[in-house]
Amino acid sequence: MTIYQFLRLFLLWVWLPHLCSPEIMFRRTPEPQRRILGTRGPRNDGKILHRQKRGWMWNQFFLLEEYTGSDYQYVGKLHSDQDKGDGSLKYILSGDGAGTLFIIDEKTGDIHATRRIDREEKAFYTLRAQAINRRTLRPVEPESEFVIKIHDINDNEPTFPEEIYTASVPEMSVVGTSVVQVTATDADDPSYGNSARVIYSILQGQPYFSVEPETGIIRTALPNMNRENREQYQVVIQAKDMGGQMGGLSGTTTVNITLTDVNDNPPRFPQNTMHLRVLESSPVGTAVGSVKAMDADTGKNAEVEYRIIDGDGTDMFDIITEKDTQEGIITIKKPLDYESRRLYTLKVEAENTHVDPRFYYLGPFKDTTIVKISIEDADEPPAFSRSSYLFEVHEDIEVGTIIGTVMARDPDSASSPIRFSLDRHTDLDRIFNIHSGNGSLYTSKPLDRELSQWHNLTVIAAEINNPKETTRVAVFVRILDVNDNAPQFAVFYDTFVCENARPGQLIQTISAVDKDDPLGGQKFFFSLAAVNPNFTVQDNEDNTARILTRKNGFNRHEISTYLLPVVISDNDYPIQSSTGTLTIRVCACDSQGNMQSCSAEALLLPAGLSTGALVAILLCIIILLVIVVLFAALKRQRKKEPLILSKEDIRDNIVSYNDEGGGEEDTQAFDIGTLRNPAAIEEKKLRRDIIPETLFIPRRTPTAPDNTDVRDFINERLKEHDLDPTAPPYDSLATYAYEGNDSIAESLSSLESGTTEGDQNYDYLREWGPRFNKLAEMYGGGESDKDS
Repeated sequence: MTIYQFLRLFLLWVWLPHLCSPEIMFRRTPEPQRRILGTRGPRNDGKILHRQKRGWMWNQFFLLEEYTGSDYQYVGKLHSDQDKGDGSLKYILSGDGAGTLFIIDEKTGDIHATRRIDREEKAFYTLRAQAINRRTLRPVEPESEFVIKIHDINDNEPTFPEEIYTASVPEMSVVGTSVVQVTATDADDPSYGNSARVIYSILQGQPYFSVEPETGIIRTALPNMNRENREQYQVVIQAKDMGGQMGGLSGTTTVNITLTDVNDNPPRFPQNTMHLRVLESSPVGTAVGSVKAMDADTGKNAEVEYRIIDGDGTDMFDIITEKDTQEGIITIKKPLDYESRRLYTLKVEAENTHVDPRFYYLGPFKDTTIVKISIEDADEPPAFSRSSYLFEVHEDIEVGTIIGTVMARDPDSASSPIRFSLDRHTDLDRIFNIHSGNGSLYTSKPLDRELSQWHNLTVIAAEINNPKETTRVAVFVRILDVNDNAPQFAVFYDTFVCENARPGQLIQTISAVDKDDPLGGQKFFFSLAAVNPNFTVQDNEDNTARILTRKNGFNRHEISTYLLPVVISDNDYPIQSSTGTLTIRVCACDSQGNMQSCSAEALLLPAGLSTGALVAILLCIIILLVIVVLFAALKRQRKKEPLILSKEDIRDNIVSYNDEGGGEEDTQAFDIGTLRNPAAIEEKKLRRDIIPETLFIPRRTPTAPDNTDVRDFINERLKEHDLDPTAPPYDSLATYAYEGNDSIAESLSSLESGTTEGDQNYDYLREWGPRFNKLAEMYGGGESDKDS
């Protein structure tokens, strides 16, 4: 007898004490002399079933489900009081499963089950039995009906109808606020034992949430949970049968809980004082600028209403709340006059429009800022076609792309051309530029929406003929998002796996973040960079994924740390992806999966480098140093180092001498006779300001005759140097201060005018233009002076 059969008989003996009854009698009232006895079957409740026709009293047979023995499972025995034991009777079985699921021994009446029976498929079977004469085939007993009832065992775990639930609860809720109710069902018999009695518990999500054991209602467990600090929570609920006792089967489900927003944050201005400028010629209704108070809430809880509550410009300016951007646009209410007043001060207040009375104690839900508006003088300046401009451009455009054009004209009748420029105080990073002629605004640097979504620029239009006449206009550039950032892990994950982990065990739930903001919302996909025999990733399709084990058991003495590359991609166009590596430590855990200890090597691995990595880094550094040294040596060989390094280098400096020479009598300055006597010229000397590459022997030139003209001598020397291949190609200028024999313009000097015999006529000087008028008056009036 096997242990299973022994336990099975013991349980039947405990639960069904009437098993000791050797036979179960089926009595027929009209014919008390004949009866069929049924043995083996325990009476479960002593209930008597009556046949209307024959008045049988019949009990049920009982059979445990999920029998695992190798032999047929014994059900019971049928016996007729007509059976003398000589084999003359034959027992026949019919009904549910007769001949297939249940078989009967024709001679002895023993009934057996041929295979395992699942009570969840069918709880009872109705069969009919009859004893006939083997020779005549005539019944010796009327056909009798009986029931085989399947006893339940705890072989089904509780299951939830949904693997993942989504729920929400307002932030700042009190402890005990109901979030959602989850219900698990158990296919076992609820009327038999505790197999179907389910108890709920929370595995993940504490201390933020709790669950009621009997009802499965999830409630908040911490007060004042703030959505601005954390919005998403993941709670894992376990349902366990057998009343939660040890040995019961369990099932789990995940509940993703989102904290919904309430108005618990007041608006706040980023600056206490703001400065705006406006031209006095701006018409009524022109937007001067915008102010915006930041509110950490979302939706209607972040809606703000702006108004001017004080200041000396309450009659001159008004403020409008822009619902889409939640900005306060300051506009001109009355015409401005620069001569009467140049500066206005406004006190602007921003207040939430939907205030929750429960959070008055967190208020006040309003804030103020000081706006100083400077009025700029305008004497018929250029006028823009609009009071302000709004351009939208995608962040991935190329540098130099035109994003929009501002147009302005001179209202004066002269219609002076306009020159456009950008106020660099509004574009300190010089991201934009503008064509001065046509007002086309274009990018000069790459755009990045993640750094700045809005750029508030000021374009200046000035008249070319009178640059003082300028007009300013506000240009709001909105940067539209494109998918140019890959998603990454939301946080750093410290992951461990137990040595006694089973396949399919959850060891980590990961999530991702993306700097981009697509219109349809974020959607991430998780996968492994390569097939891993130890771990796998299961995408939850809610921007999270679960890391599961794939093998049974780990050994931290063999491998203490695993590196698992996880590929995270988004669903926008173009698709961006990145690979994040999870460091999974192998740790010793108790039976509940709680970490007890991890190897020291696994704890120190992320903070250090291996010896091989350090050697590789040192080799790279040495190679780089060798390349730098070689490059410097080659460059030094090619470079011509100047010998004259002082500031007096004649090629880089101009030296002015303000003293006048002594003329031809000054023999200390320069002797022109040297030019007339080539024989006296010294040998050709090398230049001292650079290092010559090759030392050339200076060429000897034939001496010129004594009567050679200086001009011919200079021309010969110039031709000689041009044809000399050994002459260095220096970029130098040689100036020869020799005028020549004569000038066709003659001399304009008046030093010798007194020695001339005839009178000079200077009337032609008046024909040379206004620049020579003074000279003409000086020389043209000589004759009148004589007459006087």
